[in-house]
Amino acid sequence: MTPLVTIMPCLDMRNGRVVKGVHFVDIQDAGDPAECAQAYSAAGADELAMLDITATVEHRRTMLEVVQRVAEVTTVPLTVGGGISDVGSAAAVLEAGADKVSTSSAAFRKPEVIAEMVKEFGPEKVTVAIDVDRSAAMPSGYEVYIDGGRTATGADAVEWAKTVDGFGVPVILPTSKAGDGAKTGYDLPVIRAMKQATSARIVASGGAGALAHFYEAVEAGATILLAASVFHFRTIAIPDLKQYLRGRGVGVR
Repeated sequence: MTPLVTIMPCLDMRNGRVVKGVHFVDIQDAGDPAECAQAYSAAGADELAMLDITATVEHRRTMLEVVQRVAEVTTVPLTVGGGISDVGSAAAVLEAGADKVSTSSAAFRKPEVIAEMVKEFGPEKVTVAIDVDRSAAMPSGYEVYIDGGRTATGADAVEWAKTVDGFGVPVILPTSKAGDGAKTGYDLPVIRAMKQATSARIVASGGAGALAHFYEAVEAGATILLAASVFHFRTIAIPDLKQYLRGRGVGVR
């Protein structure tokens, strides 16, 4: 049975505020995180993601007081990422009220961190995020980037997704640098490739700008649809998106 599709607004955080960029740069303010989270919960979001986008490059942990504020007003599962580098930092975020943690750069640098988190918290609490960009030098056509999309690794993104899958992580979140904030559609080939190469649920992330883009991501194999700009700036309302997907025969919550 095909799992129901999940709608997941994403709060990209910088300095305690929700922000949104294009291709990981050109950042603009998009509001207070607790207010945004409350509004999305009320509007019918199935889950929320909150990513502290500068925590890793600023060599600090996620802002726990912000996690607490958001968790207090959120009525749906909350995944928090950014600066989560080990079991200790993950435990602190979960204790602050997050339901799940997402790790990216630290997981790539030290893959054993994934195994440690899965063992400590259970696989359902752990998501691995993979920032990718197109690269003709890679067998899959996609390269892994770390440090908030700043650092190329020379590693093939689909091969890394297979490694992550081997740790039993149930959700993999690839974000395409080319698609991020561009509103030109999700990067469908990377969704398709990771879906075919792993047993994980794949999150579509980076590039949603129209209702059709969400449907295209489902067709490519994504079952969690993450977006930021279109929700923050009210281009698309969550109830309208769910109605649209149901009309296309997609099972939504």
